[in-house]
Amino acid sequence: MIRFAPRLALAAALAAAPGVAGAQEITLRVVSAFPENLYYVKRLVDWIQKVNAEGKGTLQLNFIGGPKAIPTFEVGNALKTGVVDMAMSTGAYYTNLMPEADALKLTQLPAAQLRKNGAYDYINKVWAEKANMYYLARVVDDTPFHLYVNKKIDKADLNGLKLRITPVYRDFFQALGGTVVQIAPGEVYTALERGVVDGYGWPIHALFDLNWQEHTKYRVDPGFYNAEVSLIVNLDKWKALTQAQRAYLTKQALAFEAQNEEWKKYNAEEAQRQAKAGIQTIRFDAATSKQYLDKAYEVGWAGIIKASPEHGPKMKALFSK
Repeated sequence: MIRFAPRLALAAALAAAPGVAGAQEITLRVVSAFPENLYYVKRLVDWIQKVNAEGKGTLQLNFIGGPKAIPTFEVGNALKTGVVDMAMSTGAYYTNLMPEADALKLTQLPAAQLRKNGAYDYINKVWAEKANMYYLARVVDDTPFHLYVNKKIDKADLNGLKLRITPVYRDFFQALGGTVVQIAPGEVYTALERGVVDGYGWPIHALFDLNWQEHTKYRVDPGFYNAEVSLIVNLDKWKALTQAQRAYLTKQALAFEAQNEEWKKYNAEEAQRQAKAGIQTIRFDAATSKQYLDKAYEVGWAGIIKASPEHGPKMKALFSK
């Protein structure tokens, strides 16, 4: 018995060491709530290739696909229940599970600062309790939303306009008098083409990935809120990973998140591209712009706090400048 102890110790050490032959490797099933032709998803696929190349023997990611695999607004529940292990999504797409998810659009601090001030810890506390999720990383930041319309407006009044929304803009557009309808991204092109909607809310970028510029006349400035796209993991699966696997996935996710500074340059290029495509900019005067933005955040936080009086105020304190 004593003679075999060194062998057993060596075998245990090899099994625990990441990347060493014989170590236990795990594969996580990954989906995207966004269509596969979106720049977000192309970046995700590139990141997955890097994770897999460097994670042999420790952890691998199997990208199953976008909304054709699991519809956009069903991804949150699929992740919560363990149908998939990991997802790229935005909080607005799983507010059916937890209203607090919509608060992520109201962040005014960069991801790195939200990690330092305790916001990420608080997010994970709420996400674990309400949706069986682990919030891994935010991979879109510094990106305003905009209102895009096909009827010219000269003030912050949306009366008479029918607008495509997700929960991100619902309260804000309604507060300005708009009529709203929730439509998944993959169906917006047809809605615009047929005149079902007069406009929509969307970030400054990614119109061209979906060809929406073909049926868009105006972009309203200023932008508002902050687009959020994140990597989230089923909490049970996260807990089942070894310490080495969690450390490896976290390291790779942080490297992905660290690229967020690039969005500023990309967004400026996208605004120029929209202008070249014939999308005109509607700019409010300084007073109207301030009123517009103040209303956006007033309505946004009021909705969050009403839906979640327990967590809303704390999130506002952590997320705001």
